[in-house]
Amino acid sequence: MKLNNTITDVRGIEVGHAQDDDALTGCTAILCRKGAVAGVDVRGGGPGTRETDLLDPVNLVQKVHAIVLAGGSAFGLDAASGVMRYLEEHKIGFNTGGARVPIVPSAILYDLNLGRADVRPDSAMGYLAAARASSAAPAEGNVGVGTGASVGKMFGASLAMKAGVGTASLHAGGGVIVGALVAVNAFGDVIDPHTGQIIAGLRSGRVGPLRVGKQNPFADTLAIMKTTIGRGILGFASRGNTVIGVVATNASLTKAQATKVAQMAHDGLARTIRPAHTMLDGDTIFALSTGTKKADVSTVGAFAAEAMAEAILRAARTAKSAGGLPGLMNSTRDNFS
Repeated sequence: MKLNNTITDVRGIEVGHAQDDDALTGCTAILCRKGAVAGVDVRGGGPGTRETDLLDPVNLVQKVHAIVLAGGSAFGLDAASGVMRYLEEHKIGFNTGGARVPIVPSAILYDLNLGRADVRPDSAMGYLAAARASSAAPAEGNVGVGTGASVGKMFGASLAMKAGVGTASLHAGGGVIVGALVAVNAFGDVIDPHTGQIIAGLRSGRVGPLRVGKQNPFADTLAIMKTTIGRGILGFASRGNTVIGVVATNASLTKAQATKVAQMAHDGLARTIRPAHTMLDGDTIFALSTGTKKADVSTVGAFAAEAMAEAILRAARTAKSAGGLPGLMNSTRDNFS
């Protein structure tokens, strides 16, 4: 089977984006209309989530009907209500006896410091994202949840870069497909694990009287963290960061196995974001199982990490300049200023 290298290569997964390009915020709905076994792993120190407790393997509900990723900080959790409304209208949900209740876990990222802080993803935007969802290859970069995403924010927006949303998929053998979709809004830098080089992140330059970094074009967040400047700024550094995403597979998984796959997918995050899982990030990954293919959970998890790493790189490489921040799509390595 030929893949289009997106999460929608996994049968049963649909993706829809909605955004406000002027306010630089948006949301992305990942639908699984027939339901999907799901798990989640939250590793960042500052997460914003909804309906993640029900994904614990010991709890009753076995399947979800959508995952929503949104900007707008905690305000953006309202977008999930719109997705629920769309699904209810289409008679999709968990049968409680009295009504069908769509199960829609959600995670948010902070983009209020880019664009307009008083415009956030709401129920109407979530509904629109769900209505746009399809199995076609989803757009990447400055769309949906990635509209206001950025990276390299030790000094806020001063030396940061634009990032966005990215997606990828891989064959895992035996007809098993694993895909990922992720919004990259990290405190740290995006690293190409094949070269070890920073491809997007904290730029070298001046913040007031301070000169940050000796390298060009990147200062290297990890290197700056151990300097006097870095140690002094960390207590005041931007807390508006996170990487949020979804991995999906057509392999048959239990809730416990889906949780393990979500855990392993974080390895892809750690390979491509430096530093990862800080107290200043809210890193959260969901895992979805839509199919019946037999597969070893360790294999699925290993390829989930690979797909996540590739999706993160694409989120950086497809980002366009916006909100005064340079993006790789229309900047060169030597012209990020």
